Amino acid sequence: MKLVLATSNKGKVREIQALCEDYEVVPYGELIEEFEIVEDADTFKENALIKARAVFKALNNLEVIVMADDSGISVDILNGAPGIYSARYAGVDATDKDNLYKLIEAIKAKGVESSPAHYTAAIALVTKDSEFSVHGWMYGNAQAYASGTGGFGYDPMFIPLGYEKTLGELDEETKKQLSHRSKALSLAKTILQTI
Repeated sequence: MKLVLATSNKGKVREIQALCEDYEVVPYGELIEEFEIVEDADTFKENALIKARAVFKALNNLEVIVMADDSGISVDILNGAPGIYSARYAGVDATDKDNLYKLIEAIKAKGVESSPAHYTAAIALVTKDSEFSVHGWMYGNAQAYASGTGGFGYDPMFIPLGYEKTLGELDEETKKQLSHRSKALSLAKTILQTI
């Protein structure tokens, strides 16, 4: 079964391919020219659905399943920011490092070294007959420093509950077990088996 990902984020593609080994997982940019998708909803779920619907329509192929993920980090001391704006927190063309260091500075500006935070992943599946969405969460603390070179995005500043190392320092197998995306994907895989 071909599972088309509505993303060009290489980190997300690698993670989803590793977690969905039973499927042929292809980023949509390998099938059609990438295009801008305006994510203008107020929730991770709705933004994931917007992306999945847009790619499904553009592919013009009723035999594929399109999967889209919208995810981000929400920091308590920043009233849940960056939340749905995690990917563009430091601006539209910002890199992962730009976003990471802007968030570190925002936490420092509050006069603290860390804050409770959580990651959310919403995954949408769109087929010719139906639409589904699921969520996964990972709780922990966002640090006002970066440590480790593993992962991507905000991983070098996030310490999961029950751990002393950041996601940037933890091994891949441990991260796979903890990941908000892993949790959402395990639910999505249950749905995929019924489609």
